Amino acid sequence: MKATHNPPTAVQVTPADLLRMAALYLRRHGWHQGTYYATTDTPTPPACVAGAIGIACTGHRVTHFLHLDGDARTDTLAALGAFVDYLDAYEPLSYTDEDGFLIEEHTWPFSWNDDPARTAEQVITALHAAADDWDCLHNQGGDNR
Repeated sequence: MKATHNPPTAVQVTPADLLRMAALYLRRHGWHQGTYYATTDTPTPPACVAGAIGIACTGHRVTHFLHLDGDARTDTLAALGAFVDYLDAYEPLSYTDEDGFLIEEHTWPFSWNDDPARTAEQVITALHAAADDWDCLHNQGGDNR
């Protein structure tokens, strides 16, 4: 490297990175169903998948992404979007009305997380798989291949 070369000082965190951080958070602090966070006085409560993604993006509890500003909201929505894309591709859920008409075709992380048959290990595995999927679809610069 030449003395005049200025390497970049900021590292771009990708949605894949944030999904892996959310998985690590759940492994360390626990998984929760029903609400974003378990009711505790700790700063690191057990979290649902969306709550863990929020904490991974901001470093603190997030009650809803609409309460975030700027980069925090952008990062949270990008990570949630990558996770929803993975769920839609590999674990789709669809809801129909009593007449059999499709009501919703996207798999929301909230209902997916709260499935009574869901386990913490399934959630953590899905976060890692979604991160790997995002990495496969994007090259180093973050552009589509």
